[in-house]
Amino acid sequence: MDLYWLAQGIGVIAFFIGITTFFNRNERRFKLQLSLYSAIIGGHFFLMGSAPAGASAMLNAVRTVISMRTRSLWVMAVFIVLTLGIGLAKLEHAMQLLPVLGTVASTWALFRCKGLTTRCVMWCSTACWVAHNFWLGSIGGTLIEGSFLLINGLNIIRFRRMQKRGIDPFSAEKTPPVAGPQTTER
Repeated sequence: MDLYWLAQGIGVIAFFIGITTFFNRNERRFKLQLSLYSAIIGGHFFLMGSAPAGASAMLNAVRTVISMRTRSLWVMAVFIVLTLGIGLAKLEHAMQLLPVLGTVASTWALFRCKGLTTRCVMWCSTACWVAHNFWLGSIGGTLIEGSFLLINGLNIIRFRRMQKRGIDPFSAEKTPPVAGPQTTER
């Protein structure tokens, strides 16, 4: 098997791992699954010859796990500087700037946003990755990021509708509030 098909196979594996990421309402599971997906797709991009995308994806994996432990502005700044420094240093084509910009946006989202806002910024980041992956010819990368764009977009709409009905889709308890006065019987 040549390197191209190995890379495409890894991209398809990443597709299957990442497809359910944005269904998670639990922030911890959401971030862990996103991190695993990022590491695998990073390997795919390196094999496809896009070092800026590979480096950005690998930084995404580490950054996502670290964002579970801290929301420090300094840590966020370190990841943004690393992403820009590594990504821009390896830039060979203007389209390779898109995953770098997408990673900067998602870094900001993971450290500074919560809930629906996180998913909205991640949706914009995903749009950058879709354009890059299509340009690169990444079958698995285009499928997964296109799926992320669609699934996350639909979930943003669904979660927003829940919020309009007074339900917090990101709260620990998933039961909707009960209307009317509360009574307890003894």
